[in-house]
Amino acid sequence: MNAPVEIDEALLARLSATTGQCLDLANVLLATEEMLSAAQADDWSRVATLEAGRRERLSLCFSKPVQPANSELFSEALAVMLHMNEELMQLLQNAREAAAVQTSDQIRTQKSIKHYLDIDSER
Repeated sequence: MNAPVEIDEALLARLSATTGQCLDLANVLLATEEMLSAAQADDWSRVATLEAGRRERLSLCFSKPVQPANSELFSEALAVMLHMNEELMQLLQNAREAAAVQTSDQIRTQKSIKHYLDIDSER
């Protein structure tokens, strides 16, 4: 996995210094960062809750065209968000793989127990 992506404090300050879309995008970035922290802590229910709020913020943020004066700032912020999303997706893939292994192990254990009980009942 790539090195963890962190929000540049200067970028966040520039976004937060204005109102409207830029502030909305700052909130989206903060939500994404919080989602990443929750995923790293294996708190997937928190990730799902945060994603619902983030979707609303994104819709609000892009309900109007981006002001030309903010286009460079938006591009920079979206690039950071996309990198964090990639990291989130990698964590999700790892969690899915771990869950699949755990399920497989549980099935194998259940079969072993059943086999043992079958042998024991023959005695």
